[in-house]
Amino acid sequence: MAKKRAREADGATEAADKMAVDGDDSSDDEDFDMVNVDFEWFNFEPEIDFHGTKSLLRQLLDVDHSLFDISGLADLVLSQPTIGSTVKVDGKETDPYAMFTVLNLQEHRKKKPLADLTKYLTQKAQTTESLSSIPGVLSAGNHVGLVLSERLINMPSEIAPPMYGMLIDEVEAAVEDKEPYEFSHYLILSKTYQEVESTLDMGERKKKKGRQEAAMFYFHPEDEVLQKYAVAYGSYTFTNHDEAVADSKRAFQELGVMPSGFMILIEASKFAEAAKAVGEYLSPPS
Repeated sequence: MAKKRAREADGATEAADKMAVDGDDSSDDEDFDMVNVDFEWFNFEPEIDFHGTKSLLRQLLDVDHSLFDISGLADLVLSQPTIGSTVKVDGKETDPYAMFTVLNLQEHRKKKPLADLTKYLTQKAQTTESLSSIPGVLSAGNHVGLVLSERLINMPSEIAPPMYGMLIDEVEAAVEDKEPYEFSHYLILSKTYQEVESTLDMGERKKKKGRQEAAMFYFHPEDEVLQKYAVAYGSYTFTNHDEAVADSKRAFQELGVMPSGFMILIEASKFAEAAKAVGEYLSPPS
């Protein structure tokens, strides 16, 4: 597993470790030009990562991002630079291609950007049977860690296991330093999607009757593993779902893509085991 440098108590910056991802796999039918890419892990840097963090948070919250103070959420993420990671390809001074962090919902409960998001997640859980246990956990005064993980759509899933491993190490170090990261649960915010009939083709072909309910797919493949360790998990409909244009996410296929929000609640005692399973599922063969 790749490692980011240790928490820097003195503020010194060390070189980030790298993961090289290449394209050795080849198709039997077609030849593709493959590019080798070195991914670098960095701590959050407020002076550099504000706009990139905002962009990834906006992507994570999808069509409902306008309901929240995204700038305020980004500021909260950047206020704890020794917790979480960014992934970049062109050095520290560039925008992140991925981010991963955790915020203490209890510790920041009076800060409006996170209070609004907590209220929103509570309301969504209350209307979804599989998520019905989440509101009680959030309202009980527990120190719940909200995991915010997002990456550009074409980023390889292999970057996820190192990010989980780094976060676990950083949280353990923070707890040793008496910082407020001793969680009872982790609540992972993510997204799923369904393939839906494209509106572009509706005039060219009739809707098929009796179609089976659309299958659910994961934007983040690791979510399928994480939910096996969950107290609760499930999808919810975005408040602004009518603004979600499935064809805008359609790429070289007949069907459009309709996203939904997704939550996974895991007890803290099972989080490391779940992260290990993610590593076994997604890590490239050695």
